[in-house]
Amino acid sequence: MALARWMLDSLGEVKLEKFWVPVEGHQMHCIRAGEGPVLILLHGLLGTASSWEACLPVLTTESTVHAVDALGIGESERVPGIDSTFEAQADRLVKFMDELQLSTADFLATSHGGAVALTLAAKYPDRVRNLVLHAPANPYSRITDPLIHFYLSGLGAWFAQRVPNLPEQMQALALGRMYGDPRRLRDGSLEKYMTSLRVPGTVDYVLSILHNWFADMDKLKLALDHVRQIPTLLIWGDRDRAVSIDSAQELRRHFDHVELIELPTTGHVPHDECPDVLARLVNGFLMHSRRPKLVTF
Repeated sequence: MALARWMLDSLGEVKLEKFWVPVEGHQMHCIRAGEGPVLILLHGLLGTASSWEACLPVLTTESTVHAVDALGIGESERVPGIDSTFEAQADRLVKFMDELQLSTADFLATSHGGAVALTLAAKYPDRVRNLVLHAPANPYSRITDPLIHFYLSGLGAWFAQRVPNLPEQMQALALGRMYGDPRRLRDGSLEKYMTSLRVPGTVDYVLSILHNWFADMDKLKLALDHVRQIPTLLIWGDRDRAVSIDSAQELRRHFDHVELIELPTTGHVPHDECPDVLARLVNGFLMHSRRPKLVTF
């Protein structure tokens, strides 16, 4: 196992390890904390590993959490021209696991990270014990298609490059739309997103994901039946404006062992909007799934 850099930090009483793992010759950032079976956290399209911080005090009571920044965002290395397809990102996560000698793990993933987790589970089912997916981007949700098409246009790409430097009030308004109640926006949350987006190369990375979006969704739809046997919990906010809650009903048909929980008055970022509620749901599901099964003869 080769760790590039390592440091200690803390979040209240939770002790954090921050380190960088070499993946495909580049440095992938990870925050690790807690004790118990391994739980890997995958952020959304504009999110970072730090997006999960409010959940860590509860999650770390039952799991050894690894919150990962994808190459291209957060505190991971920016790699010009990197393959940002769902499959390429899933492959990198498996290489990350190999570097840390993690044969299997549970996964908690949100939004775009959920699509990556589904792709990983379909291609490498033996590496995934359980899936907890919050509003995973999926082929049955089309409500953001017009916005994606806008950012794929010349005007949209021009605007995207300027988002990190827009007035803070405009940035807060846009982020607030992702909440069920914008008043729940936490101090410091906006800056986490903007600090990452201001690093040169980050917006290019996000746009490259969008360039592959529709082709990736077609591939994911074909791959979904390969995740059928993995125990899965689906969680959705009933005010989600980014991934349609109606798509959950179509998605759940691809699993034999699945639960669906709706969070009332909650939007697309429950890890920030109601982190304790989300984390307790995750812990409860994983504790039940990890429990040894009684074998009768």
